[in-house]
Amino acid sequence: MTAISGGFLPSGFKKKYEIIQARESAVARSVALAAIKPKPFSVWEVLIPVIFILGYMRSKEKREVFAQNVLFTKNMALQAAFDMLQKGLSRDAVLTRVRSKTKDMISSIPGGIYSDEIRQAQLKEIDLLFDHYGRLLTSEGDDYDSLVFNAYQTAERLTDFFERLQNAEEGVGRAAHNTLGGRADTDTLAGIKAALQKSRLKETEKIFDARLRSQNAQ
Repeated sequence: MTAISGGFLPSGFKKKYEIIQARESAVARSVALAAIKPKPFSVWEVLIPVIFILGYMRSKEKREVFAQNVLFTKNMALQAAFDMLQKGLSRDAVLTRVRSKTKDMISSIPGGIYSDEIRQAQLKEIDLLFDHYGRLLTSEGDDYDSLVFNAYQTAERLTDFFERLQNAEEGVGRAAHNTLGGRADTDTLAGIKAALQKSRLKETEKIFDARLRSQNAQ
């Protein structure tokens, strides 16, 4: 996958950012509905970026908190890609800001539950997502499916990205489990993985199969 660099501002750039953000939010909420098992939770736990592996959600409001935490790395990567393209900054400049923000969180989150091991795993995921969002932001299209289709061209390329993303997400899960020990909800983590796999397979089929059928019919 080709890395993006600063200084390029495509037409409809802000609109594409909003399209991508809306799709990621919808996926996160869908995952929350599929993966959450009701459990009691304490107030401080809703502030943790890796709350998704603790799984203390029991209502619509709690599922929204869950979804926002699933979006933690994705929001940071999307914002970094957007800022780089919008302001003409370098890749290193915007990702240095991400590294600094996550480093500050280690000391600001209580209980030692956000470790440097988790942070390092998240940075690998953010780096991968950063290039993905850069592809979409500089792609052509007026809707999410068109942006993805034009950015990746084939289902195989998109599937390859999703597989690498899954590996990065699993790395975050392992780091969180190492940090949280017995507090880690492995059942919820497995539910997240299954829900994301199903969502991504459906997305790939929807985007590419429909277009291939349309092209073959012409």
